[in-house]
This record gives sequence, structure tokens and C-alpha cells, in this order.
Amino acid sequence: MRGVTLTPSPPLGERAGVRGNTSMPKKKQDTFKFWAVVPAAGIGTRMGGEIPKQYLPLLGRPIIAHTLACLCNHPRISGVVVALAAHDRWWPEIPMDFARVPLVAAGGDERRDSVLSGLHVLSGHAADDDWVLVHDAVRPCLRHEDIDRLMNELCLDDVGGLLATPVRDTMKRSDSDDRVRETVSRQSLWHALTPQMFRLGALRDAIRITVDEDRDVTDEAQAMEFAGGHPRLVQGHDDNIKVTRPQDLRLAEMILTHREQKT
Repeated sequence: MRGVTLTPSPPLGERAGVRGNTSMPKKKQDTFKFWAVVPAAGIGTRMGGEIPKQYLPLLGRPIIAHTLACLCNHPRISGVVVALAAHDRWWPEIPMDFARVPLVAAGGDERRDSVLSGLHVLSGHAADDDWVLVHDAVRPCLRHEDIDRLMNELCLDDVGGLLATPVRDTMKRSDSDDRVRETVSRQSLWHALTPQMFRLGALRDAIRITVDEDRDVTDEAQAMEFAGGHPRLVQGHDDNIKVTRPQDLRLAEMILTHREQKT
């Protein structure tokens, strides 16, 4: 698999322990380093076909190429690690025309395994109290301004958090026959998005707990919750969609085309 060694960042100064503890000393915002991990070992069966959804074409480039362009070209992100499935035959075809070429890690059977693998690789280049943004490979419409908002609002936080959008639709809970069992209040409900941003060491330890205890988690924020943290919700844009169905791909094309026409 292709990948290059990340260029080490300038010295971070004195390193603190794993974040998430309110007794930890605060650091100045300009001393923090930001990194990204992209789990990309999934198959995505809901899209149909033999090509994993992250490699489906979107405006002439694979979906994951758009995703990586946003992360690798962001001026505040020091480096990116992509976790890939074994024998991934599509990755070598990705054009490496990014400002920073990503490093490759071995993906796992579950999302948490891929993220943990990416964090282990990143540990050779980053400090435990550096921030890591974990982002879905199939969210190609992420905006730089949302990344900046996440960084700015969380860089002094004791836990970290995630991009999210408030629930606006009426929510229904169904029974086993897909009939409405109850209407759920949407007050204080949010749609969880990515990136989700936490300290490298704290997130690594939290995911290890879910592995050791065989807990099923669907995102990094849930792993931090199991470890006792209360991640903060940072409102992002609704167009940061996840491509999971064919109609999502068409919507992503519309979103990106509209952006190109505005620039």
C-alpha cells in the first residue's frame, strides 16, 4: 500500500498527560497540533456493486479523494492517517495531489479497530495531548470552516467533541412491525457528524476499553462516553452528508458542484 512517513512537527514543548482530566494544565492555543485519522476499510454494501463506496466516482474523482483533499490541504492539520483494508486494490489509483500525502495504517474488521490502528501509527509522530480529528471517508462535502469551528471551540476543552446538527424533523420510534410505537421529542436531540475531535491519548485509551470489554460503539464520541467523558456538540453544516446510498451520491454531486460554481 502506498503511504509516506509524516514530516515530524516542530517540538511541542513540555508534554502533558492524557487529556480529559479537569486537573490538567491549560496550554496556549498555538501550541496544539491537529492530526486526522480516516477509517476507510469498510465495504459499504448498501451502495451495491463490487467497488467499496469510498472509491465510487464523484465528479471525476473517487469519493475518498475529495475527503482527503479537504483534510490534507487544511493548513492547520499536521498530517493524516488512512486506515485501509488488507489487499485494497483501489488505493494505488488515488491521485496523491494533496498538500500532505497521507500515511497508511492497517484497517480492521470494525470501525473502532481501524481508528485504533490509525492512532497507533500516529503515535509515532504526535504527542498524546495532540488533537486528532476522526472523519468518515465517505463525507466528501466537509467544509474547512467547519473544521476551523471545531478546532477553535474545542482546543481548550477538557474532553473534546464532534460536529453535529440539531434534529429538526419529528422523530418516531417503531415496533418490530415498523408501526409507530411513540413519538420522540426532538428537544436536545442532535445528528452526530464527523470529524470528531479528541486528544490522541485519551481517545486511544477509550477505544481500548471498548475492545477489552467488547462494547459495540458506532463512533468515537460513544467510546469517550463509555470512558466517562461528556463530548461537546459543535454545530456544523447540514451539507456534510455521509454517502451511504445511491441518492446520497447524487446529492453530494449537487453540493460540490454548487460550491464550485460559487467560487
